Amino acid sequence: MTDSPRHMWVQVHDVRLSLYEWPGDGPPVLFTHATSFHARCWDAVIAQLPGCHCFAVDQRGHGQSDKPTPPNIWRSFGEDLAALAERLPLQGAIGVGHSLGGFATALAAALVPDAFAALLLIDPVIQPRHLYHGRTAGEHFTARRRNHWPSPEAMLERFAERAPFNRWQPNVLHDYCTYGLLPAENGDGFVLACPPAIEADVYAGTSECDIYPELATVQVPTVVLRADRFNSNPTSDLSSSPTAPDLARHFRHGRDVPLPDHTHFIPMEDPALVAQHVRELLARV
Repeated sequence: MTDSPRHMWVQVHDVRLSLYEWPGDGPPVLFTHATSFHARCWDAVIAQLPGCHCFAVDQRGHGQSDKPTPPNIWRSFGEDLAALAERLPLQGAIGVGHSLGGFATALAAALVPDAFAALLLIDPVIQPRHLYHGRTAGEHFTARRRNHWPSPEAMLERFAERAPFNRWQPNVLHDYCTYGLLPAENGDGFVLACPPAIEADVYAGTSECDIYPELATVQVPTVVLRADRFNSNPTSDLSSSPTAPDLARHFRHGRDVPLPDHTHFIPMEDPALVAQHVRELLARV
């Protein structure tokens, strides 16, 4: 099933978003990825949801979607997702978001409440409220990430034994590398589908957008999966949790699920666990 999703383009605001659809029955499920990732990182989860109607989007600056010149304001990711939900149109969907995608999914649910019937936020980048102080000055270390690769296979070989990738399921790492590169414009090899300058720009904005007022308006059941260790400066350690430990209490129907055996990369380490939570929400709605 995951080998042949339908690919389409959807114009929202100032960007054209790349979207994948796996046809199926029941309430639709919209998957939104983390910073520097892409839609096809969800393939291993979707493979365990046979018969479900699933969508996965490349956010602005990522995958095959348009890449506006930085800065990319964090609020724009949620507004893009809300506009996408209206364009499809979605109604009564399950919103699943990881990291930046969790932030975007939560904001979109507040902006277009009829689109979503339940949310699964996987270690979302929603920090304690007192940590929102604006964009971080200086260059984030991801700006120096290696951008050029001779092939996806070379990237896979390089990452397979390195943390945090050595904790990932092999099929997820394969998808991350296979779909995370685009042909270089000069015809020489491949470059990252999320350029290092954009990734670093997104991380610089981690603390710029306080959406707690919007979270209080979300009416639908919301499950928050949290990784092992909260870090008040999550951009310094990408494996730690950026999620406020009390985040679930800020939703009207929130439920907190701590996962002490996992790092921030929960969907990459345990796709079956994520799929299980999606199935539970589908049964609930």
